[in-house]
Amino acid sequence: MTQACFDTTTTAVQRVARAQEGAATPAAQHVFTQLYADAARAAAQHCDAEAQAGRHLGVLHGVCITLKDNIDVAGETTMAGGVVCAGEAPAVHDAPVVQRLRHAGAVVLGKTTMSEFAFSGVGINPHHGTPVNPADAAHARVPGGSSSGAAVSVALGLAEVGIGTDTGGSIRIPAALCGLVGYKSTQARIPCTGVMELSRTLDTVGSITRSVRACLAVDAVMSQQALPTEAANLRGLRFAVPQTLMMDDVDATVAHAFARTLRHIAEAGAQVVEIPFKALDDIAPLSMPGGFSPIEGYAAHHARLARGAHQIDPRVVARMMLGKGISAQDYLELHNRRKAWIVAAQQTLHGFDAMLCPTVPMVAPLTEPLLKDDEVFFKVNRLLLRNPSAINYMDGCAWSLPCHVAGELPVGLMVSSLAGQDAHLARVALGLENLIYSLHA
Repeated sequence: MTQACFDTTTTAVQRVARAQEGAATPAAQHVFTQLYADAARAAAQHCDAEAQAGRHLGVLHGVCITLKDNIDVAGETTMAGGVVCAGEAPAVHDAPVVQRLRHAGAVVLGKTTMSEFAFSGVGINPHHGTPVNPADAAHARVPGGSSSGAAVSVALGLAEVGIGTDTGGSIRIPAALCGLVGYKSTQARIPCTGVMELSRTLDTVGSITRSVRACLAVDAVMSQQALPTEAANLRGLRFAVPQTLMMDDVDATVAHAFARTLRHIAEAGAQVVEIPFKALDDIAPLSMPGGFSPIEGYAAHHARLARGAHQIDPRVVARMMLGKGISAQDYLELHNRRKAWIVAAQQTLHGFDAMLCPTVPMVAPLTEPLLKDDEVFFKVNRLLLRNPSAINYMDGCAWSLPCHVAGELPVGLMVSSLAGQDAHLARVALGLENLIYSLHA
């Protein structure tokens, strides 16, 4: 039993009209940095006219999508959730991923809010406001970041796909906190050309949707390398559950949902094996003195910091300044240490079909305490990034699948593997999604 991939019950024009009406409601406040109202209607009309004529534009024919604010659209200055970029030269071309999405028939609704320069897992933005997580009607909770608006645009039903980026979990974190599916591929699968850089070593483009199959359809377009769409039989698969780091400080809701999900996976005939993964404790010390994101982020944005640091989120400035003054020797040593670490990770995970852990160790935190207190913000940010960023460090591939039940705040199950294992992991994710969906339907 699987969920439908995309809506086929309404026309593209109807979907765009519904999305634009929804974007004007209080629930969608701060989701978009800009809406392409006229362009989206025109694209939808073209899709419907082609369908009437019996022509199919591609696998995303008429599918409404949103773009994270750090992705180039021709004729516009790419702002990446900030204001300091105002006045910079506009993009000459759509980013390659945008070109491919449009060519496959996608209708672009607009650009979505994000943590400035993609440098936070929380999703707070002091310039454009912070989208409210739709999972809790009673309390204002963060959506997760940095692809905050991308996730909320899907969670609210405005778009079927939110295109985001993932440097240390920026797709999987908001997917987990908003109860959606997020996919981070091996980095080399999808071009990052035309996407404002945070860390060229770690940046990845991906999507947030409501199903694994929808993510796979989008990935096939953006990567031009289709992955399998046949679900793996879980019986006999071997899953590693690391006991190092990734289960630390897990809150009660996440712990309960994760344990319940592991029990169901084992009952389906898979082997669930708890393993030590000592190398996970080594990532932080190996990343000294700055880590790739501060060093490469400072290199990418140093001119903006020099001319307008006062216009940039102070929390982003503080993290980027950690990369100032790092020597070429220290930077190259970071790469050498990472390469050796990846070899150790490959040895640890050899013989397993995937690694399982909570995507993040907590449900969506309340927004107000994070706005008020830097210490609380940075503590929560570190915890949100901790598990997913380990997969970026190994250049792995990973999914976040919702594994909560009705009445619980969303909890994500992260299903991950090594670099280049995207095809096998896609089949595993489909199998796990089928299991979870059948249990909760």
